[in-house]
Amino acid sequence: MSYLFTSESVSEGHPDKIADQISDAFLDEFLKIDPESKVACETMVTTGLVVCSGEVRTDGYIDIQKTARRVIRDIGYTKAEYKFDADSCGVISTIHEQSDDIHQGVDRENAEEQGAGDQGIMFGYANRDMDNGMPLPLELSHMLLLELATIRKAGEKMTYLRPDSKSQVTIEYDDNHIPVRIDTIVISTQHDEFVLPAQNTREAKKDAQKAMQAKIKQDIETILFPAVKENVPERIKKLFNGFRLLVNPTGNFVIGGPHGDSGLTGRKIVVDTYGGKAPHGGGAFSGKDSSKVDRSAAYASRHIANNLVAAGVAKEVLIQLAYAIGVAEPVGVYVNTFGTSEIKDKNGNLVKDGEIAEKVKEIFDLRPFAIIKRFKLKNPIFEKTASYGHFGREPFSEEVEVYYNNPEVVKKMVDGKEKMFKKVEYFTWEKLDYVDKVKETFKL
Repeated sequence: MSYLFTSESVSEGHPDKIADQISDAFLDEFLKIDPESKVACETMVTTGLVVCSGEVRTDGYIDIQKTARRVIRDIGYTKAEYKFDADSCGVISTIHEQSDDIHQGVDRENAEEQGAGDQGIMFGYANRDMDNGMPLPLELSHMLLLELATIRKAGEKMTYLRPDSKSQVTIEYDDNHIPVRIDTIVISTQHDEFVLPAQNTREAKKDAQKAMQAKIKQDIETILFPAVKENVPERIKKLFNGFRLLVNPTGNFVIGGPHGDSGLTGRKIVVDTYGGKAPHGGGAFSGKDSSKVDRSAAYASRHIANNLVAAGVAKEVLIQLAYAIGVAEPVGVYVNTFGTSEIKDKNGNLVKDGEIAEKVKEIFDLRPFAIIKRFKLKNPIFEKTASYGHFGREPFSEEVEVYYNNPEVVKKMVDGKEKMFKKVEYFTWEKLDYVDKVKETFKL
Protein backbone atom coordinates (compact mmCIF):
# COMPACT_ATOMS: atom_id res chain seq x y z
CA MET A 1 0.00 0.00 0.00
CA SER A 2 1.30 3.49 -0.84
CA TYR A 3 2.16 5.94 1.91
CA LEU A 4 2.82 9.64 2.43
CA PHE A 5 6.01 11.18 3.82
CA THR A 6 6.50 14.87 4.62
CA SER A 7 9.53 17.12 5.21
CA GLU A 8 9.86 20.83 5.81
CA SER A 9 12.46 23.54 5.30
CA VAL A 10 12.88 27.13 6.45
CA SER A 11 14.52 30.05 4.65
CA GLU A 12 17.68 31.94 5.51
CA GLY A 13 15.41 34.66 6.96
CA HIS A 14 13.76 32.34 9.48
CA PRO A 15 14.77 33.38 13.03
CA ASP A 16 16.45 30.05 13.86
CA LYS A 17 18.37 30.13 10.58
CA ILE A 18 19.52 33.70 11.20
CA ALA A 19 21.00 32.43 14.46
CA ASP A 20 22.66 29.47 12.72
CA GLN A 21 24.21 31.71 10.06
CA ILE A 22 25.56 34.20 12.59
CA SER A 23 27.10 31.38 14.65
CA ASP A 24 28.75 29.85 11.59
CA ALA A 25 29.92 33.27 10.41
CA PHE A 26 31.72 33.67 13.76
CA LEU A 27 33.32 30.26 13.25
CA ASP A 28 34.50 31.21 9.76
CA GLU A 29 35.95 34.50 10.98
CA PHE A 30 37.91 32.72 13.71
CA LEU A 31 39.20 30.16 11.19
CA LYS A 32 40.31 32.94 8.83
CA ILE A 33 42.61 34.14 11.61
CA ASP A 34 43.60 30.85 13.23
CA PRO A 35 42.76 27.52 11.52
CA GLU A 36 43.33 25.75 14.84
CA SER A 37 40.52 27.70 16.52
CA LYS A 38 38.21 25.72 18.78
CA VAL A 39 34.75 27.27 18.65
CA ALA A 40 31.31 26.55 20.10
CA CYS A 41 29.13 29.62 19.56
CA GLU A 42 25.42 30.07 20.17
CA THR A 43 23.21 32.94 19.01
CA MET A 44 19.75 34.15 19.99
CA VAL A 45 17.78 36.69 17.99
CA THR A 46 14.59 38.54 18.87
CA THR A 47 12.99 41.93 18.22
CA GLY A 48 15.87 44.35 17.69
CA LEU A 49 18.44 42.21 19.48
CA VAL A 50 21.18 39.63 18.88
CA VAL A 51 22.75 37.82 21.84
CA CYS A 52 25.93 35.77 21.27
CA SER A 53 27.48 33.33 23.72
CA GLY A 54 29.77 30.32 23.76
CA GLU A 55 33.34 29.15 24.22
CA VAL A 56 36.35 29.85 22.01
CA ARG A 57 40.07 29.03 22.07
CA THR A 58 41.94 30.97 19.39
CA ASP A 59 44.98 33.13 18.70
CA GLY A 60 42.89 35.82 17.04
CA TYR A 61 40.14 38.34 17.62
CA ILE A 62 37.05 39.01 15.52
CA ASP A 63 34.61 41.90 15.44
CA ILE A 64 31.42 40.27 16.74
CA GLN A 65 29.18 43.24 15.97
CA LYS A 66 30.50 43.74 12.45
CA THR A 67 30.15 40.04 11.60
CA ALA A 68 26.61 39.71 12.98
CA ARG A 69 25.42 42.85 11.19
CA ARG A 70 26.96 41.73 7.90
CA VAL A 71 25.11 38.40 8.06
CA ILE A 72 21.81 40.10 8.88
CA ARG A 73 22.32 42.54 6.00
CA ASP A 74 23.14 39.77 3.53
CA ILE A 75 19.96 37.91 4.48
CA GLY A 76 17.88 41.00 3.75
CA TYR A 77 16.88 42.50 7.08
CA THR A 78 17.63 46.08 6.10
CA LYS A 79 14.39 47.94 6.88
CA ALA A 80 13.33 49.41 10.22
CA GLU A 81 9.74 48.30 9.59
CA TYR A 82 10.89 44.68 10.05
CA LYS A 83 11.62 45.54 13.73
CA PHE A 84 14.95 43.78 13.21
CA ASP A 85 17.50 45.29 10.86
CA ALA A 86 21.24 45.12 10.39
CA ASP A 87 22.06 48.71 11.26
CA SER A 88 19.90 49.31 14.31
CA CYS A 89 19.63 46.00 16.19
CA GLY A 90 21.57 45.60 19.41
CA VAL A 91 24.38 43.00 19.52
CA ILE A 92 25.49 41.58 22.87
CA SER A 93 28.38 39.13 23.25
CA THR A 94 29.24 36.95 26.25
CA ILE A 95 31.66 34.64 24.41
CA HIS A 96 34.44 33.34 26.68
CA GLU A 97 37.39 30.93 26.59
CA GLN A 98 36.98 27.18 26.06
CA SER A 99 37.23 24.89 29.10
CA ASP A 100 40.68 23.40 29.75
CA ASP A 101 38.99 20.09 30.55
CA ILE A 102 37.56 19.89 27.03
CA HIS A 103 40.77 21.14 25.45
CA GLN A 104 42.97 18.45 27.03
CA GLY A 105 40.66 15.72 25.73
CA VAL A 106 40.87 16.96 22.15
CA ASP A 107 44.56 17.87 21.74
CA ARG A 108 47.24 15.17 21.59
CA GLU A 109 51.00 15.22 21.13
CA ASN A 110 50.42 13.02 18.10
CA ALA A 111 47.88 15.00 16.03
CA GLU A 112 46.56 11.85 14.35
CA GLU A 113 45.32 10.61 17.73
CA GLN A 114 43.20 13.71 18.31
CA GLY A 115 40.25 12.74 20.49
CA ALA A 116 36.62 13.42 19.77
CA GLY A 117 35.50 16.79 21.15
CA ASP A 118 32.53 15.17 22.86
CA GLN A 119 30.65 11.93 23.16
CA GLY A 120 27.65 11.44 20.89
CA ILE A 121 25.92 9.63 18.08
CA MET A 122 25.80 10.89 14.50
CA PHE A 123 23.78 9.64 11.54
CA GLY A 124 24.29 9.77 7.79
CA TYR A 125 21.77 8.82 5.13
CA ALA A 126 21.36 8.49 1.37
CA ASN A 127 18.81 7.02 -1.01
CA ARG A 128 17.95 7.15 -4.70
CA ASP A 129 15.07 9.64 -4.64
CA MET A 130 17.28 12.33 -6.16
CA ASP A 131 20.54 12.24 -8.11
CA ASN A 132 22.36 13.75 -5.11
CA GLY A 133 21.24 10.96 -2.77
CA MET A 134 18.79 13.12 -0.81
CA PRO A 135 15.20 12.33 0.17
CA LEU A 136 12.77 14.01 -2.24
CA PRO A 137 10.45 15.74 0.29
CA LEU A 138 13.31 17.61 1.93
CA GLU A 139 15.16 18.35 -1.29
CA LEU A 140 12.09 19.94 -2.87
CA SER A 141 11.40 21.89 0.34
CA HIS A 142 14.93 23.34 0.18
CA MET A 143 14.73 24.06 -3.56
CA LEU A 144 11.47 25.97 -3.23
CA LEU A 145 12.84 28.30 -0.57
CA LEU A 146 16.24 28.75 -2.20
CA GLU A 147 14.54 29.81 -5.43
CA LEU A 148 12.13 32.06 -3.50
CA ALA A 149 15.13 33.79 -1.91
CA THR A 150 16.77 34.18 -5.32
CA ILE A 151 13.61 35.83 -6.66
CA ARG A 152 13.39 38.10 -3.61
CA LYS A 153 16.99 39.26 -3.86
CA ALA A 154 16.75 39.86 -7.62
CA GLY A 155 13.96 42.35 -6.84
CA GLU A 156 12.28 42.07 -10.24
CA LYS A 157 9.36 39.75 -9.49
CA MET A 158 7.31 39.13 -6.35
CA THR A 159 8.66 42.42 -5.04
CA TYR A 160 6.51 42.15 -1.92
CA LEU A 161 8.58 39.25 -0.50
CA ARG A 162 10.22 39.56 2.91
CA PRO A 163 13.05 37.30 4.20
CA ASP A 164 11.16 34.86 6.45
CA SER A 165 9.54 31.79 4.85
CA LYS A 166 8.81 28.09 5.34
CA SER A 167 7.97 25.21 3.04
CA GLN A 168 6.62 21.70 3.49
CA VAL A 169 6.33 18.95 0.88
CA THR A 170 4.34 15.72 1.16
CA ILE A 171 5.26 12.93 -1.27
CA GLU A 172 3.33 9.75 -2.02
CA TYR A 173 5.55 6.66 -2.26
CA ASP A 174 4.59 3.25 -3.65
CA ASP A 175 5.22 -0.11 -1.98
CA ASN A 176 8.76 -0.14 -3.40
CA HIS A 177 9.50 3.26 -1.81
CA ILE A 178 9.52 5.00 -5.21
CA PRO A 179 8.07 8.55 -5.30
CA VAL A 180 4.92 8.52 -7.47
CA ARG A 181 3.41 11.97 -6.95
CA ILE A 182 3.45 15.17 -4.94
CA ASP A 183 0.46 15.17 -2.62
CA THR A 184 0.72 18.57 -0.91
CA ILE A 185 3.00 21.62 -0.94
CA VAL A 186 2.74 24.24 1.80
CA ILE A 187 4.51 27.59 1.41
CA SER A 188 4.32 30.35 3.99
CA THR A 189 6.19 33.48 3.05
CA GLN A 190 6.47 36.78 4.84
CA HIS A 191 5.34 39.69 2.68
CA ASP A 192 4.74 43.42 2.60
CA GLU A 193 1.23 44.69 3.23
CA PHE A 194 0.87 45.43 -0.48
CA VAL A 195 -2.95 45.58 -0.52
CA LEU A 196 -4.45 48.03 1.96
CA PRO A 197 -8.03 47.67 3.27
CA ALA A 198 -10.56 50.01 1.69
CA GLN A 199 -11.94 50.83 5.13
CA ASN A 200 -10.89 50.38 8.73
CA THR A 201 -13.24 47.48 9.29
CA ARG A 202 -12.68 43.81 10.03
CA GLU A 203 -14.35 42.79 6.79
CA ALA A 204 -12.24 45.16 4.70
CA LYS A 205 -9.04 43.92 6.36
CA LYS A 206 -10.03 40.31 5.62
CA ASP A 207 -10.72 41.20 1.99
CA ALA A 208 -7.29 42.83 1.67
CA GLN A 209 -5.63 39.78 3.20
CA LYS A 210 -7.47 37.45 0.82
CA ALA A 211 -6.37 39.57 -2.14
CA MET A 212 -2.73 39.38 -1.05
CA GLN A 213 -2.98 35.64 -0.41
CA ALA A 214 -4.47 35.06 -3.88
CA LYS A 215 -1.74 37.12 -5.57
CA ILE A 216 1.05 35.30 -3.72
CA LYS A 217 -0.47 31.92 -4.62
CA GLN A 218 -0.74 32.91 -8.28
CA ASP A 219 2.90 34.05 -8.37
CA ILE A 220 4.07 30.85 -6.70
CA GLU A 221 2.29 28.82 -9.36
CA THR A 222 3.44 30.92 -12.33
CA ILE A 223 6.90 32.14 -11.22
CA LEU A 224 8.30 29.93 -8.45
CA PHE A 225 7.23 26.45 -9.57
CA PRO A 226 8.44 26.80 -13.19
CA ALA A 227 11.85 27.99 -11.94
CA VAL A 228 12.18 25.03 -9.55
CA LYS A 229 11.05 22.49 -12.17
CA GLU A 230 13.90 23.59 -14.45
CA ASN A 231 16.39 22.23 -11.91
CA VAL A 232 14.97 18.76 -11.22
CA PRO A 233 15.32 15.52 -13.23
CA GLU A 234 12.59 14.65 -15.74
CA ARG A 235 11.22 11.92 -13.48
CA ILE A 236 10.60 14.52 -10.76
CA LYS A 237 9.03 17.08 -13.12
CA LYS A 238 6.31 14.54 -13.85
CA LEU A 239 5.29 14.58 -10.19
CA PHE A 240 4.21 18.25 -10.36
CA ASN A 241 0.63 17.43 -11.36
CA GLY A 242 -2.62 17.70 -9.43
CA PHE A 243 -1.20 18.35 -5.98
CA ARG A 244 -2.78 20.46 -3.26
CA LEU A 245 -1.12 23.85 -2.76
CA LEU A 246 -1.51 25.75 0.51
CA VAL A 247 -0.11 29.28 0.62
CA ASN A 248 0.06 31.30 3.85
CA PRO A 249 -2.68 29.15 5.40
CA THR A 250 -3.28 31.60 8.28
CA GLY A 251 -4.24 34.20 5.68
CA ASN A 252 -1.55 36.77 6.46
CA PHE A 253 2.22 36.81 7.10
CA VAL A 254 3.39 40.41 7.41
CA ILE A 255 4.94 40.13 10.88
CA GLY A 256 7.85 37.68 10.75
CA GLY A 257 11.54 37.18 11.33
CA PRO A 258 12.89 37.74 14.85
CA HIS A 259 10.06 40.20 15.54
CA GLY A 260 7.53 37.43 14.99
CA ASP A 261 9.45 34.68 16.80
CA SER A 262 12.76 34.48 18.62
CA GLY A 263 15.46 32.35 17.01
CA LEU A 264 18.16 30.08 18.45
CA THR A 265 21.16 28.28 17.03
CA GLY A 266 20.55 24.57 16.56
CA ARG A 267 16.76 24.49 16.56
CA LYS A 268 16.44 23.29 12.98
CA ILE A 269 18.62 20.16 13.06
CA VAL A 270 16.10 18.04 11.13
CA VAL A 271 15.89 20.68 8.40
CA ASP A 272 19.72 20.68 8.37
CA THR A 273 19.90 16.93 7.78
CA TYR A 274 17.32 14.59 6.17
CA GLY A 275 13.92 16.03 6.93
CA GLY A 276 13.01 13.25 9.33
CA LYS A 277 13.77 10.49 6.84
CA ALA A 278 16.65 9.36 9.05
CA PRO A 279 17.32 9.61 12.80
CA HIS A 280 19.27 12.50 14.28
CA GLY A 281 21.75 12.15 17.11
CA GLY A 282 20.57 15.40 18.67
CA GLY A 283 23.68 17.54 18.28
CA ALA A 284 23.45 20.75 16.25
CA PHE A 285 26.08 21.71 13.66
CA SER A 286 26.26 25.49 13.42
CA GLY A 287 28.78 27.41 15.48
CA LYS A 288 30.92 24.33 16.17
CA ASP A 289 34.40 23.76 14.78
CA SER A 290 35.22 20.38 13.29
CA SER A 291 36.81 18.93 16.44
CA LYS A 292 33.20 18.54 17.59
CA VAL A 293 32.11 15.22 16.11
CA ASP A 294 28.52 16.46 16.23
CA ARG A 295 29.52 18.17 13.02
CA SER A 296 32.51 16.40 11.48
CA ALA A 297 31.29 12.83 12.10
CA ALA A 298 27.83 13.74 10.79
CA TYR A 299 29.53 14.88 7.59
CA ALA A 300 31.58 11.67 7.52
CA SER A 301 28.53 9.44 7.98
CA ARG A 302 26.71 11.21 5.14
CA HIS A 303 29.80 10.78 2.94
CA ILE A 304 29.86 7.04 3.67
CA ALA A 305 26.14 6.55 3.03
CA ASN A 306 26.18 8.55 -0.20
CA ASN A 307 29.22 6.71 -1.60
CA LEU A 308 27.75 3.31 -0.70
CA VAL A 309 24.49 4.11 -2.51
CA ALA A 310 26.30 5.60 -5.51
CA ALA A 311 28.54 2.53 -5.73
CA GLY A 312 25.54 0.19 -5.81
CA VAL A 313 25.96 -1.41 -2.39
CA ALA A 314 22.31 -0.66 -1.56
CA LYS A 315 19.42 1.54 -2.65
CA GLU A 316 19.13 3.12 0.79
CA VAL A 317 21.74 3.39 3.54
CA LEU A 318 21.76 4.66 7.10
CA ILE A 319 25.06 5.03 8.95
CA GLN A 320 25.49 5.60 12.68
CA LEU A 321 28.82 6.60 14.20
CA ALA A 322 29.31 6.84 17.97
CA TYR A 323 32.22 8.49 19.83
CA ALA A 324 33.50 8.97 23.37
CA ILE A 325 35.03 12.31 24.38
CA GLY A 326 38.82 12.29 24.10
CA VAL A 327 38.89 8.95 22.19
CA ALA A 328 39.96 8.92 18.55
CA GLU A 329 38.37 5.76 17.16
CA PRO A 330 34.57 5.53 17.10
CA VAL A 331 33.10 3.22 19.71
CA GLY A 332 30.45 2.07 17.26
CA VAL A 333 29.85 1.85 13.50
CA TYR A 334 26.36 0.76 12.43
CA VAL A 335 24.96 0.21 8.93
CA ASN A 336 21.31 -0.31 7.96
CA THR A 337 20.37 -0.90 4.32
CA PHE A 338 16.67 -1.46 5.10
CA GLY A 339 16.73 -4.71 3.14
CA THR A 340 17.91 -2.97 -0.03
CA SER A 341 21.44 -4.46 -0.13
CA GLU A 342 22.46 -5.33 -3.68
CA ILE A 343 25.70 -7.23 -3.04
CA LYS A 344 26.13 -10.98 -2.67
CA ASP A 345 28.87 -13.15 -1.24
CA LYS A 346 30.63 -15.97 -3.13
CA ASN A 347 27.74 -18.32 -2.28
CA GLY A 348 25.16 -16.01 -3.80
CA ASN A 349 23.74 -14.83 -0.48
CA LEU A 350 23.05 -11.17 0.22
CA VAL A 351 25.78 -9.61 2.35
CA LYS A 352 24.48 -8.73 5.81
CA ASP A 353 24.51 -5.17 7.13
CA GLY A 354 26.96 -6.16 9.90
CA GLU A 355 29.43 -7.35 7.26
CA ILE A 356 29.01 -4.09 5.37
CA ALA A 357 29.81 -2.20 8.59
CA GLU A 358 33.07 -4.12 8.97
CA LYS A 359 34.04 -3.20 5.41
CA VAL A 360 33.14 0.42 6.07
CA LYS A 361 35.65 0.49 8.93
CA GLU A 362 38.30 -0.82 6.52
CA ILE A 363 37.55 1.72 3.79
CA PHE A 364 37.01 4.91 5.79
CA ASP A 365 39.34 6.30 8.45
CA LEU A 366 36.89 7.59 11.05
CA ARG A 367 39.25 9.23 13.52
CA PRO A 368 38.48 12.97 13.93
CA PHE A 369 41.95 13.91 12.61
CA ALA A 370 41.39 11.90 9.43
CA ILE A 371 37.87 13.23 8.90
CA ILE A 372 39.02 16.83 9.32
CA LYS A 373 41.91 16.28 6.92
CA ARG A 374 39.77 14.43 4.34
CA PHE A 375 37.14 17.14 4.16
CA LYS A 376 39.48 20.09 4.81
CA LEU A 377 37.39 21.26 7.75
CA LYS A 378 39.87 23.78 9.14
CA ASN A 379 38.96 26.15 6.33
CA PRO A 380 36.34 28.94 6.71
CA ILE A 381 33.58 27.13 4.80
CA PHE A 382 30.69 26.87 7.23
CA GLU A 383 28.43 29.90 6.86
CA LYS A 384 27.23 28.59 3.50
CA THR A 385 26.09 25.36 5.17
CA ALA A 386 23.86 27.15 7.67
CA SER A 387 20.80 27.53 5.42
CA TYR A 388 19.07 25.18 2.96
CA GLY A 389 20.68 22.06 4.38
CA HIS A 390 24.18 20.73 5.02
CA PHE A 391 23.71 17.80 2.63
CA GLY A 392 22.88 17.32 -1.03
CA ARG A 393 24.77 20.49 -1.96
CA GLU A 394 27.06 20.74 -4.97
CA PRO A 395 30.76 20.96 -4.01
CA PHE A 396 32.59 24.03 -5.30
CA SER A 397 35.67 26.08 -4.54
CA GLU A 398 36.62 29.75 -4.31
CA GLU A 399 39.28 32.00 -2.88
CA VAL A 400 38.65 33.61 0.51
CA GLU A 401 40.68 36.18 2.37
CA VAL A 402 42.57 34.86 5.39
CA TYR A 403 44.79 36.48 7.98
CA TYR A 404 47.54 33.92 8.43
CA ASN A 405 50.35 32.73 6.18
CA ASN A 406 51.21 29.18 5.12
CA PRO A 407 52.24 27.44 1.86
CA GLU A 408 48.60 27.29 0.68
CA VAL A 409 48.09 31.04 1.05
CA VAL A 410 48.60 33.35 -1.93
CA LYS A 411 49.40 37.05 -1.54
CA LYS A 412 47.68 39.51 -3.88
CA MET A 413 47.49 43.27 -4.24
CA VAL A 414 43.90 44.51 -3.79
CA ASP A 415 43.14 48.24 -3.91
CA GLY A 416 46.80 48.99 -3.29
CA LYS A 417 47.04 46.71 -0.28
CA GLU A 418 48.63 43.29 0.01
CA LYS A 419 46.09 40.70 1.12
CA MET A 420 46.26 36.95 1.64
CA PHE A 421 43.89 34.48 -0.01
CA LYS A 422 43.37 30.76 0.24
CA LYS A 423 41.45 28.52 -2.14
CA VAL A 424 38.88 26.56 -0.13
CA GLU A 425 36.43 23.83 -1.04
CA TYR A 426 32.83 23.75 0.13
CA PHE A 427 30.67 20.67 0.80
CA THR A 428 33.60 18.30 0.32
CA TRP A 429 31.67 15.56 2.15
CA GLU A 430 29.24 15.47 -0.80
CA LYS A 431 31.93 14.19 -3.17
CA LEU A 432 31.53 10.67 -4.56
CA ASP A 433 35.28 10.21 -4.40
CA TYR A 434 35.19 6.81 -2.64
CA VAL A 435 32.91 5.05 -5.12
CA ASP A 436 35.75 3.25 -6.88
CA LYS A 437 37.27 2.15 -3.56
CA VAL A 438 33.87 0.87 -2.37
CA LYS A 439 33.34 -1.04 -5.61
CA GLU A 440 36.79 -2.58 -5.34
CA THR A 441 36.23 -3.65 -1.73
CA PHE A 442 32.82 -5.16 -2.42
CA LYS A 443 33.88 -6.50 -5.85
CA LEU A 444 31.11 -4.64 -7.66
